[in-house]
Amino acid sequence: MTRVFKMAAPMVTWLFVLLTLLPIARPFYVPGVAPMNFHQNSPVDIKAVKLTSSRTQLPYEYYSLPFCRPDEVVYKGENLGEVLRGDRIVNTPYTVLMNQDRKCQLVCATPSEPKKLTVEESKLMAERIQEEYYVHLIADNLPVATRLEYPNRDAGGDEEQRKDMVKDVQFEHGYRLGFTENSKFYLHNHLSFILYYHREKVEGEEEDNYRVVRFEVVPQSVKTEDLKADDKGTCVLPEASGSVPQEIDPSKENSVLFTYSVHWEESEVKWASRWDTYLTMSDVQIHWFSIVNSVVVVFFLSGILSMIIIRTLRKDIANYNREDDIEDTMEESGWKNVHGDVFRPPQYPMILSSLLGSGIQLFCMVLIVIFVAMLGMLSPSSRGALMTTACFLFMFMGLFGGYFAGRLYRTLKGHRWRKGAFCTAMLYPGVVFSICFVLNCFIWGEHSSGAVPFTTMLALLCMWFGISMPLVYLGYYFGFRKQPYDNPVRTNQIPRQVPEQRWYMNKFVGILMAGILPFGAMFIELFFIFSAIWENQFYYLFGFLFLVFIILVVSCSQISIVMVYFQLCAEDYRWWWRTFLVSGGSAFYVLVYAIFYFVNKLDIVEFIPSLLYFGYTALMVLSFWLLTGTIGFYAAYMFIRKIYAAVKID
Repeated sequence: MTRVFKMAAPMVTWLFVLLTLLPIARPFYVPGVAPMNFHQNSPVDIKAVKLTSSRTQLPYEYYSLPFCRPDEVVYKGENLGEVLRGDRIVNTPYTVLMNQDRKCQLVCATPSEPKKLTVEESKLMAERIQEEYYVHLIADNLPVATRLEYPNRDAGGDEEQRKDMVKDVQFEHGYRLGFTENSKFYLHNHLSFILYYHREKVEGEEEDNYRVVRFEVVPQSVKTEDLKADDKGTCVLPEASGSVPQEIDPSKENSVLFTYSVHWEESEVKWASRWDTYLTMSDVQIHWFSIVNSVVVVFFLSGILSMIIIRTLRKDIANYNREDDIEDTMEESGWKNVHGDVFRPPQYPMILSSLLGSGIQLFCMVLIVIFVAMLGMLSPSSRGALMTTACFLFMFMGLFGGYFAGRLYRTLKGHRWRKGAFCTAMLYPGVVFSICFVLNCFIWGEHSSGAVPFTTMLALLCMWFGISMPLVYLGYYFGFRKQPYDNPVRTNQIPRQVPEQRWYMNKFVGILMAGILPFGAMFIELFFIFSAIWENQFYYLFGFLFLVFIILVVSCSQISIVMVYFQLCAEDYRWWWRTFLVSGGSAFYVLVYAIFYFVNKLDIVEFIPSLLYFGYTALMVLSFWLLTGTIGFYAAYMFIRKIYAAVKID
């Protein structure tokens, strides 16, 4: 044990050095994503993205509610990632000029003729307010945020000091559509835009450039009768103490005046750092210590497991290779006794190789996406870029998935390579497409912008059959033509009888045992990922995620090797499928955590949002099982070939 500690000490030291260097890294912007320069009084477009709610998980486009419309509604062309996210970016009637304040301005009506909401529109508006929907706007591709100030818990002293104390400031994405009070619904019909600009000095006599670096909003609910306005559209807000909020009665028509004001402030924040406000919303310190804790524990346990396995194997191999005591060796029970059956092809080799090919495809895609995102090339300013990149990479990684699947299929004595390639190209993508299509039908029924349009679905099918499938066939062809993996021992013609196994060698027990360590390394990161997906948060901690992914690969490999070693020591040579299933055991814990998150963190009560949550969770669990199962399988396969090559077989 002392030797293990001595070997683990330098590893932990280097790990801490690596972790201390992580915060030094800064994301950079890809060439081509250039800042937009504005001059004094230049128009700054305010665009709407969508409406979202963590209670329903159904996004809606902005004009699904009766907001004021401009003279001409123009939708921006979205990329694949934006469409899949439910973004429908559209112009709004808000007029904002660079560095020019506006006190209060009417949007689309006059005091004598306010905007009328019909009974149906009023009912829909009240329903969206009750479901806690947020409105998401952008200015110069920068999302709007609502400032939230909380008293600092560490502040002490008397009441006067507490009034002047520093407050903890947080930002939430978008602004609330309205609020409920005493079973009544109130609409935020006045928006106070606060925009921050950074002045860029220009040499010579040219006019200075201005760049938008922050976009905040303070929503207010003001009753129509309390607004004083003239025919030019200028209005005066009532004092905060005497204002009455604008109620929306769902049982009758409602008259509403939509107003806004604009205030500009100069900021020292430069354009390259303008996303820092949005990306530092969570408690980074808790995240930091949790990651360090996971890293140290996992590497320490991995070191101990490695030492135990290496010492035990050396002892086994030394015993098996003793020439003077061959008879005693043959009578011993152990992993050498199954050398004639350990490489016997399993049942359903085509399905196994197909699943492993899809796992390789996923592994390559995830590795490249996380690495590229860690370098800052998939920043949130490139809206939808992460999902678009992931989709295209999965299609192109079909070449590698097909190659590995084809070579393994030949190693397992398979002959029908065309059928195997078809199975690889269709099995996992077919399951994903089927589940997404069924869920999409329910989203269509809700008229949500999250529903994938028919044309986009056709484009995805064309990518699947036009890019992914030919590449899988090409890779499978070359993999099948290549020499199969060289197994160090021959397989007997007659299979050996497997002795009765102990209760702890059961598959389900193995899944529970093998999943703990990989899941423990990543469950903190899983919380942040779930928050980003289900609570409309930004996720940009890809440096941490890359480190966690490396730890996940190491821990899955270690656990898989340990589990297959115990299985072979019990003289059970049926390891092919078992290793694949057991190595993906952490996916079971991800499912359990997803159920826990649904019950404790989300406030979803309706059927369709619940169906969407568990449908997409099932896809995540399936993909994670394929990923971790593939990692564990190849680690165990390399380990088995290594140990059987090291012993003398008569």
